[in-house]
Amino acid sequence: MPNARRSSAAPRSNQQTPRAWQRMLSGRRLDLLEPSAFDVEVEDIAHGLARVARWNGQTKGEHAFSVAQHSLVVEDIAGRLAPAITPAERLTALLHDAPEYVIGDMISPFKNALGVNYRAFEDRLERAIHLRFGLPPKTPAPLKKLIKRADLICAWFEATQLAGFNTDESNQFFGAPPADIRITLEPLPAMQVQAAYVARFNVLLEMIDKTART
Repeated sequence: MPNARRSSAAPRSNQQTPRAWQRMLSGRRLDLLEPSAFDVEVEDIAHGLARVARWNGQTKGEHAFSVAQHSLVVEDIAGRLAPAITPAERLTALLHDAPEYVIGDMISPFKNALGVNYRAFEDRLERAIHLRFGLPPKTPAPLKKLIKRADLICAWFEATQLAGFNTDESNQFFGAPPADIRITLEPLPAMQVQAAYVARFNVLLEMIDKTART
């Protein structure tokens, strides 16, 4: 971008475009308006998601329940719901909230209030992330439905165990989970979750590569 090296202290003229990229710890500069797959790294995703709190941080425990930990649980639940899903589909589940490493985790009521523009922004980021890791740019509808179901099940357990909801409230907002799925959640430190996220990503990537070779 023309003004990428402009000092933050420099005066801004009316002709200058405001900075629209974010520097990641990997050194990548991700354009937030036109994100490129070339600027996406799983280490940046894991680092960011491990530090983004679900429920706006309004959860019990010494540590926040992060989006990274939520994503690991959702991928596990998706596999329980549909044991035959492929490693690539599992990876899609793991990455289902990956755009939040840039935009944060906005609670659903606020997303709904923001409307279509926010959704379009989120979709562009998701497309870049999927392309980076060899996934379909747009999640196929059946898989999206499965991941959404897993997401709601995870949200039910988060709500009842961590966020102060009672069972009736959780059933109303998220639907009761299947009787055969029982999960105990314990919010983990950011560094631990970050490492677990990258490790699981690498396992799934190896599985995908192995499947492609057979």
